[in-house]
Amino acid sequence: MPHVRGTSILHALHHRRRNALASTSAIVALALTAGLWFAGPGRAQETQIIHPGSMAATGFSGTIIPNFDEGLPPGVDPVDETFIDLDRATLRVFDVNALGGPPSGQLVYTPQPFEVMAGQIGQVFGLAYDDGVRDGISSGVPNLYAAASSLHGVRIVTPDEDDDGRPERQRRGAEGATFMEGQFAEENGGGPGTIWKIDGLTGQVSLFADIDSNSGPGIGNVAFDKAHRQFFASDLDTGLIHRIGADGALIDIFDHGVAGRPARGLDAVADDGAVMDIEGAAFDSEDPDTWGYTQDERRVWGVQVHGGRLYYAVGEKAEIWSVGIARDGTFAADPRWELTVAAPEELAVTDIAFDTRGFMYLAQRGEIDNRYDYSRFADSGDGVVLRYWRESPDDPATESIWVEAPEEYAVGFPEGHRQSAGGIDLQYGYDAQGFINTNACADTLVKTGDKLRDNPALEEQLIPGGPLAVHGVQITPTPLVRPKNEPPFGSWFVDFDGFFEDPEVEGHVGDVEVWRPCEGRAGYYEPVPGGGYPPPIWPPIFPQPGDDIPPCIDLDAVEYFCTPAGLEADLYVRDVAGIGGDTIKADSRTPGIGVSPLQQTQPAGAPFTLGITGHFPGENVDVGLCFYRQADAERGGYYPCCKVTVTLETPPASCAP
Repeated sequence: MPHVRGTSILHALHHRRRNALASTSAIVALALTAGLWFAGPGRAQETQIIHPGSMAATGFSGTIIPNFDEGLPPGVDPVDETFIDLDRATLRVFDVNALGGPPSGQLVYTPQPFEVMAGQIGQVFGLAYDDGVRDGISSGVPNLYAAASSLHGVRIVTPDEDDDGRPERQRRGAEGATFMEGQFAEENGGGPGTIWKIDGLTGQVSLFADIDSNSGPGIGNVAFDKAHRQFFASDLDTGLIHRIGADGALIDIFDHGVAGRPARGLDAVADDGAVMDIEGAAFDSEDPDTWGYTQDERRVWGVQVHGGRLYYAVGEKAEIWSVGIARDGTFAADPRWELTVAAPEELAVTDIAFDTRGFMYLAQRGEIDNRYDYSRFADSGDGVVLRYWRESPDDPATESIWVEAPEEYAVGFPEGHRQSAGGIDLQYGYDAQGFINTNACADTLVKTGDKLRDNPALEEQLIPGGPLAVHGVQITPTPLVRPKNEPPFGSWFVDFDGFFEDPEVEGHVGDVEVWRPCEGRAGYYEPVPGGGYPPPIWPPIFPQPGDDIPPCIDLDAVEYFCTPAGLEADLYVRDVAGIGGDTIKADSRTPGIGVSPLQQTQPAGAPFTLGITGHFPGENVDVGLCFYRQADAERGGYYPCCKVTVTLETPPASCAP
């Protein structure tokens, strides 16, 4: 496809489209005449819309001037008559199974994606897939969930006063103001606290859940907990994390500001009660400080479930915290600070991802910057994508159990390579020809970004790979951390909307989520034969896996991490027999595989950490555990030792970089 820049007719066309100076029909006609790929309107499909490797992305839907063919009166600013295009998509599901060849920094032309229109769900950011269970039976096809958001701007209107058939746009709060159509799809029953469900088989859209107390800031992000078939959603209005059932019912909440902060010796911070009042004089559509966001100290953005815990990002300083998920799915009373993000700029982490090896990936999004002309929703050029891993051994001189200096990925070709738009996920690997390899569970990283192929200094190298004005998703093999892949010629790129003459816009793309049904085990739950437990038993030998002996201890969860020393597993032990143990001795029961340390003592509630060596990725490792109280052992003589053999299902990917 030829690249077109400057004052070409296509540039002018796109400028009018972005600023609503042309009708949709003109855009389509001219775009097709120029040979541009253009995605048609979304609708329910006869066949399933989600397959392994399907990549969903969110973004701004675009604008239009209704009845523009009738003309505008002299002196009228066209921007004042520009509205959200209800017939353009704010959510697209891409087929990225074939990328057309090895990565060379090129644009990938995908088959026409499935689309959901702004008129159906409004502007959305956060995404999550469920497990595809329908009526208690696994269908193998998940549903997709999208959460309402203010991250693609907030626009308000008042009733039509000049009889032109269009409402009146307002910059400031005004009596009788309402959200513009297509903002939160209120005409379809939605609101700023709505989570929408897109059926993975039919594409049918329905309202799944609604946090009706949200006044307008929307939802930071959403995550699915497979072990308990529930969702978690962060509320930017109150700072609460909502626990939501598989039926969409709101169950309970976790308040980080009140229940989380004190765990680190910080003062509790309750919600200040601020709301978005679009009828009040204080509201300014271009000033996010008037939008009713809760205080930064308690504002939760990205959320993700991993290893029996809910990880979440707080504030623009971007602290990562976690809280346990109990066996019954409730929030455990054990919030803990994980780390404070080490990044060049203090920006919100709007998305979190874990791979099967325990690496934690974080994506920043630039500061909110809602321009009245729709050109910018976030400041671009400072957001980074980082990868953290566990220290091994834990350095007592550092406060965090995670490494102090994370690895960074180059995002986009502009100088600095920090074009992150705040969305991130893992994807299957690809072979040398760019075909997806579903046996490689988490070998590539997908991340959203702005201006991904725009760098005048590299223009001659980039033009053969397609247009430069790409706002969408970058696909990169996970080993290619900086300074590798800098600039990112080792990546593929996918544009969100298929229009390429928009170099000036920023923040128009949002989150990304991949359906990847090969994820490694995140938690370990051992069923108890017959239900209940007998009196404590301390057999003289380790029972073998599968022995019909109820355990005197159980593992609530096993959390895997890659470290510089290799694979480590955190074992969360439940003292079924009630012996009050605090120490374990560990012994590998699988020949050729080692575990270490052989003995360790931990305070109540803390996990026991085992290093695993000599195994093949995905191999089951039987480990014998002797669980006892160290004080009993120090007294000498006989002391009770609960002996069990547990099977650790190691992740299917190697810890090698």
